[in-house]
Amino acid sequence: MDSAQAQDDREETVIVGFGDSLMAGYGLGPGQGFPAQLERRLNGYFDSSVKVVNAGVSGDTSTGGRARLDWVLSALDTPPDLVILELGANDALRGIAPEITRANMDALIVAVQSRGIPVLLAGMLAPPNMGADYQKRFNSIFPDLAEKYDVTLYPFFLDGVAADPSLNQRDGIHPTAEGIAIMVDRILPYVEKALSMGDAS
Repeated sequence: MDSAQAQDDREETVIVGFGDSLMAGYGLGPGQGFPAQLERRLNGYFDSSVKVVNAGVSGDTSTGGRARLDWVLSALDTPPDLVILELGANDALRGIAPEITRANMDALIVAVQSRGIPVLLAGMLAPPNMGADYQKRFNSIFPDLAEKYDVTLYPFFLDGVAADPSLNQRDGIHPTAEGIAIMVDRILPYVEKALSMGDAS
């Protein structure tokens, strides 16, 4: 049985949330992180049940993600229906050259697509204190790659939450459970779009 047939025969829709601490649920309790909240929202939208796999690693950079992607996907019983690719925040915070981030994100998209799996690219923005030149080079990565590989782009993963103290933990970086709920609400139409694109392919 090939992977496409395996997916057709499976009743459960499987999404992999592949990213850093924003995906992993840093500082949050069980069931409060992005994958768990997204899973609850999606269940009931589809005839099949939905499982969202939390493949987030706190502190991960695009380089780290590139190194572990194959292992994560190979560990699954069958190919997922969608990979939400969320990396880059730690690259920007550490001032990693945007050209390195771009090359890694490019390779990650290619690696997922080569397995016949749709990608939802969750964009990230560089913090203002990195300077205008860095911001320009970094912020263009995600829309450029989305266009290059024809993948669904969610422009900014932290949209509606970033810089709002009431929706972030004390570090001012990681969202609270309430912040995550807003993120899930805003990204939901993009997840549905990416899944429908996968069904049409």
